[in-house]
Amino acid sequence: MEIVNLSTENSVLNSFLAEIRDADYQQNRTLFRNNIRRIGEVMAYEISRTLSYKPRKVVTPLGELDIPLPEDKVIIGTVLRAGLPFHEGFLHVFDHAENAFVSAFRMYTNREHTEVGVHTEYMASPSIEGKTLIIADPMLATGGSMAASYEALAKTGKPKAIHIACVIATPEGLEVVRQALPDENATIWCAAIDPGMNEHKYIVPGFGDAGDLCYGEKL
Repeated sequence: MEIVNLSTENSVLNSFLAEIRDADYQQNRTLFRNNIRRIGEVMAYEISRTLSYKPRKVVTPLGELDIPLPEDKVIIGTVLRAGLPFHEGFLHVFDHAENAFVSAFRMYTNREHTEVGVHTEYMASPSIEGKTLIIADPMLATGGSMAASYEALAKTGKPKAIHIACVIATPEGLEVVRQALPDENATIWCAAIDPGMNEHKYIVPGFGDAGDLCYGEKL
């Protein structure tokens, strides 16, 4: 399984990351969501380079030519709710993709809020059999939500390839997902990998709770 950290190369992606991490910039939810969306677009472009292509004839008003076009059928699976703007960025690039949604969310299992469990409540998905599956979730902290989402989607078939996409990941979360996914044809894409988590299982330095920053605090 390959792990790609896009922040190791100089690109405009790092500007988007700097803004979503900035505590002052985060006060504007519209700008925050827009940057999550733009990171999704950049990552979708990178993933598009791994697909299978075949030349197809295109007729213009002045002639015709062959253009290599992707053959793979793509499904974008998103973890609700934080993944919605990230999902939209991918959909701007893969505009003909099918879509899947999973409500896999974490719950603290002790009074001190230092232990976390994952609950999967809802899923809507087409069959992923033989298709290229992209699972998008901005934060890969403990890895539990991503692993649970893949296990839920895998009940609908065996994909041709799997791409896990996140904005920020931790080494611990990457290892959990690595154990949950089959090794063949699986790639994890990260805009950045941070050192670890605090006692409440938030990524440090990270940028906070992605869902709250996108849509407001929850009860």
